[in-house]
Amino acid sequence: MTEDFKIVIPARYESSRFPGKPLVDIHGKPMIQRVYEAAVEAGGSDVIIATDSTLIGMAAEDFGATVCMTLEEHQSGTDRLCEVVAKLGWPDETVVVNLQGDEPLTPPAIINQVAVNLLKNPEADCATLYTGLSAEDANDPNIVKLVADVNGFAIYFSRSVIPYIRDPGDTAVARLMYKRHLGLYAYKAGLLRIFRNMKPCELERAEKLEQLRLMWHGMKIHVARATTIPGHGVDTAEDLERVRAAIAPNF
Repeated sequence: MTEDFKIVIPARYESSRFPGKPLVDIHGKPMIQRVYEAAVEAGGSDVIIATDSTLIGMAAEDFGATVCMTLEEHQSGTDRLCEVVAKLGWPDETVVVNLQGDEPLTPPAIINQVAVNLLKNPEADCATLYTGLSAEDANDPNIVKLVADVNGFAIYFSRSVIPYIRDPGDTAVARLMYKRHLGLYAYKAGLLRIFRNMKPCELERAEKLEQLRLMWHGMKIHVARATTIPGHGVDTAEDLERVRAAIAPNF
């Protein structure tokens, strides 16, 4: 099998919590460049930065990236991917990885992993990854949990503790592992073509989890444990300092 896939990095300049975030400096490079370099190392046949900002677009072109300018109105990175797929005319079976522009510590190995997982599971519409999670952290509503079936397909995602273990002493359930969802996805281009016409469902509105829209409409999501644990993403200035510290030893 030819492991041919695309990577799109959605990046917007305006952010309520951290305006200009993609262009912040991390040891001499803008953050978006560090994300792009991880994407290139992951082996995608095309790496596209999708943005509505001319500042981000110019910065990306300066370090040699391909840029697709997109509309300002998009509510999510997935919406931005939908526009890229439409503009570039990728065939429906094309595998497209959504790599967020504020995740500079994403290991290239898992970018490749999520794409290959979708390529190897043609019955799936998209694919994502998880890591293990302690019982204590499973109670954190900011951490999204998932459960999957025996074939590696998602049954549900939630901010609540799932599964709920009624009898912790039961040896049959003692082997259960809480699964922490990672926000890294690979989609088939055909799914992205119809995504924006899928109406949000009640579950998505309740949990504020976009992937529940896909499941509500009958899409199949393949899940697997990540081969490598990613580092911090950047949502705040404090997160940025953590990322700078993590990268510093290799700088």
